[in-house]
Amino acid sequence: MNEGIKIKMEESNSKFIAEQIERIKSKLVEAKQIDKDLKVFGASSHKYALGEVVSKEDILKFETEYNVELPNCYKAFLMNIGNGGESFSSSAAGPFYGIYPLGKNVNDLIYENTKEYLKGDCILYPKMSDEYWDDLIEKIEEDAISDDDYEKELGKIYGGILPIGEQGCSCYHAIVLNGEFKGRVVNINSERYNPQFTFELNFLDWYERWLDEVISGDLMQDNAGWFGYRIGGSLQDILKMYFLTNDDEVKSDCLTGILIKQKLDAETLDIIEEEYKISKGENQKELLQILAKFDYERAYPYLVDFTDVSLLHVFQFVFWYAKDKSSDWLGVIEANMEMIKDDETFSFCAYLLKEMNIDYSYLIVPFTESDNESIKVTTYYMLGQLSNKENYIDAFIVGLNDESNRVVHTALQALNVVEDKKLLKHYKSIAERFPVEQDYILVNLNHRLKPFGLSNITIKDLVLDT
Repeated sequence: MNEGIKIKMEESNSKFIAEQIERIKSKLVEAKQIDKDLKVFGASSHKYALGEVVSKEDILKFETEYNVELPNCYKAFLMNIGNGGESFSSSAAGPFYGIYPLGKNVNDLIYENTKEYLKGDCILYPKMSDEYWDDLIEKIEEDAISDDDYEKELGKIYGGILPIGEQGCSCYHAIVLNGEFKGRVVNINSERYNPQFTFELNFLDWYERWLDEVISGDLMQDNAGWFGYRIGGSLQDILKMYFLTNDDEVKSDCLTGILIKQKLDAETLDIIEEEYKISKGENQKELLQILAKFDYERAYPYLVDFTDVSLLHVFQFVFWYAKDKSSDWLGVIEANMEMIKDDETFSFCAYLLKEMNIDYSYLIVPFTESDNESIKVTTYYMLGQLSNKENYIDAFIVGLNDESNRVVHTALQALNVVEDKKLLKHYKSIAERFPVEQDYILVNLNHRLKPFGLSNITIKDLVLDT
């Protein structure tokens, strides 16, 4: 490359970074004002505080010690915005529990010989297949692996990646130090789930996006623990990306990015509705989910049609976003109940029935005879929620005599406050079947026997009419 062109590009890039730094400083102040009650996950720990910046000499000292070159955007943050703060491990304000101080917790991912492996090649990349990841961790998952080999495998897997913050639940955000994806932030779980790269191409874009979603209120939603795992940006930018790509996976990322927004206007919903009409497969399902979340009435006819495609997803969308409309789906449930064979669909169906405040026993009692253990467990749990459950003693008796410990356990729990002597024969059978505790069955049996003045021991001596 011509040296003059190279210098101009570097100057242009430096100017862009300087402008972004100033935006971030301003947005940090705004975010703290907007999230004054510290509702965003991790904010109560970091309190939007940052420590003093570091010098070029501090950066050079770290780079020399570890024989690495830190990405420019990350260095710009440390030297111009802040280093450390009040959060976990003295972390600065940032996503989740914040950004570690320079050089802190470097060995979060690689416990030994960190200097050797930190300068190594990064072999991770965006959207790695589960098969590729499983091959990477195959040796380290072996029970017989030696300590030395374990450390070598850790170094290979996480080489070239610097931990920069903690998310909780064994999760970290880290930054790639070399290779094609240098400067990208990646989400890593130390229990070795498949790492997920964030969508931004550098640290400052990732950090600024976090501030944007704090300011917009997106990260103040309930269960908004998805930052960095979903595509970000303005709604307009995401829609533009959606229509410019022919890649279904990228379209799916865009739709997920729209789904996590706090609200959508009518014009955007018009676009989503028209896309739903002409789409197929996974993208159509995701479009329907967006409609269901933001405009149930608009989504309703499409949800009805989609029951021919997937009852599970229809039941999920209604329960997640419009559970107060559960009664709208009683007819659909009645018409399709006999076709439900998998436990997940059955569970969401049960959740909707519970929301209706009706006696749904006529729909679920037949499932006490199911071949699916999980379906039977859900059935007895649901029967136990009914105020007139004493009317279904015969159904409960079937559960008390089931071969599955889980089913017996659930049936016993569900019979709380039911004191029918007809059950004693079957309680005695359980006491004889389980001479010692298994799966909390005897604990629950004794709860059921207490009103009768009995226990799992004394009931064995009780003479009952056959």
